[in-house]
Amino acid sequence: MAKIADWDARIGGRVRLRDLHILLAVVQCGSMAKAARQLGVSQPAVSEAISGLEHALNVRLLDRGRRGVELTVYGDALLKSGRAAFHELRQGIKQIELLSDPTAGDLRIACPESISSGILGPIIKQMSERYPRVRLFVEPFLFSARPLFPQLDNREVDLVFTRPAAPLRQADYAVEMLFNDRVRLAAGKHGPWARRRKIDLAELVDEPWITVPSDDIGGAVLVDAFHARGLEMPRIAVTTYSIHLRYSLAANARFIAALPASVLRFNTENLCELPIDLPEPFWQVVIVTTKKRASNPVAEHFIECAREIAKLFADGSRGGPAHRSKTNVA
Repeated sequence: MAKIADWDARIGGRVRLRDLHILLAVVQCGSMAKAARQLGVSQPAVSEAISGLEHALNVRLLDRGRRGVELTVYGDALLKSGRAAFHELRQGIKQIELLSDPTAGDLRIACPESISSGILGPIIKQMSERYPRVRLFVEPFLFSARPLFPQLDNREVDLVFTRPAAPLRQADYAVEMLFNDRVRLAAGKHGPWARRRKIDLAELVDEPWITVPSDDIGGAVLVDAFHARGLEMPRIAVTTYSIHLRYSLAANARFIAALPASVLRFNTENLCELPIDLPEPFWQVVIVTTKKRASNPVAEHFIECAREIAKLFADGSRGGPAHRSKTNVA
């Protein structure tokens, strides 16, 4: 493919959003005829738009066969950029709408269960009271080594609410650290341990435990605590990352559960925290946004509510100190 000169003039004069929209419809429908019916235009108009794009770029965008049309490598590259352009345009229109009414809009959040089972609920409650016309979409956080936040990079969510496994060193992300979380031990509120004001860790060795794997920070804290006392590790009856399962078995059976302090803080109806001090390693709970595109104004409202709820974890509380600072990751 020859290098295309004068890109600004070529894009501004020949590559139109309407033509990209038609190309997307053709690919989704699988044929020009079906795309024409969906768009309410004639098939020659669709063919002309595709031909115009191919002429402007001097490449073939579609392969036409008996079973319909398929993108060429050039068409695939153009459509990926086209989708990004449409996304940015939609975001721009949303921002314009929010400037006239900043209390409405959509926000997509990705977070792990340790967040959605704890602090996220009170934040959403506050958001719904202040901004009843905001719609929130909460999705599971997809862990990834590279890239760190694929859902952000792929424009699937507006922010990620999580605890990073390692220091963040990506210039593309902005991170706000809300508070430090820690591991706490919990048991059923109506069980025998709930009535005890003092408990020695040695008394719990023979109890059934449910916790995360020992190579996770939560499991490592338990290993360190028992080893520091010269005790054998207790019998771990169930090993799981599921917050729901840990909560359920601790509340309804005689299981000792290791849970994040932030989860325990907002789930005290059937659980109680045991009066046992554990080693103090903590993990940061952060909100991550991307610098690659314009921010969603609703995200700022969400972050404001998150800051306020995070104040519950004030310095010296058992939930962990709330150290709040906004920094750009570099």
